[in-house]
Amino acid sequence: MDLRFLSKKESLAEFYEIERGSIGPLRSWMDVHWHGKEIEVGTSEVHEAIVRAGFRKIYTTNFDRWIEKACDHWQVKYRKILTVKDLTARQQGELEIVKFHGDFEDDATLVLTESSYFERLNFESPLDQMLRADVLRHPVLFVGYSLLDINVRYLFHKLSKIWTAAGSHVERPASHIFMMTPNPVEEAIFKRWGINPLVEDKGSPMEGLRDFIQGLTPKPR
Repeated sequence: MDLRFLSKKESLAEFYEIERGSIGPLRSWMDVHWHGKEIEVGTSEVHEAIVRAGFRKIYTTNFDRWIEKACDHWQVKYRKILTVKDLTARQQGELEIVKFHGDFEDDATLVLTESSYFERLNFESPLDQMLRADVLRHPVLFVGYSLLDINVRYLFHKLSKIWTAAGSHVERPASHIFMMTPNPVEEAIFKRWGINPLVEDKGSPMEGLRDFIQGLTPKPR
């Protein structure tokens, strides 16, 4: 593992926890400042496109609640998944939002410090097993990730090994990754892992992402 891919924020969060004995105050500060009242989710065309697209499940590594707030704003029913207890809850056809790196509502779930980040790389938690099962059974679209994210690199590597071991006779669901900017190196590596790169070509990453997701949205009959 190349530790250079760990960002400074994990080390700083680790130091904060050592000095203060808890990540709680930092989590509270982040929660308040990341959900400022001056921010109107109703003006975000990207969030609107995401919650209206008809996805069955969204995995996110974000701690914030903007996807949930977007669902509330556009009246999309959802349930949040953080723990095993959430996995076993009765499903009623709503959008499932899987908080892969935890949520501000539960400090124990947050992948914020360097130690928690290393633990996350084991990819053996119940949420990890669900993700692997979903990727093996269903088409998956990755948005907002690159090879700079070691979580994604390691996940793709493990999935590629699973498919290689299964043999060419097994039909593999399509996996795609939306890339905000062209990058021939990353595109070649993603293709090697069996993931189809979808490269933004409008000159504006946010507009390109909005238009792409809107193109996936089921049209009313």
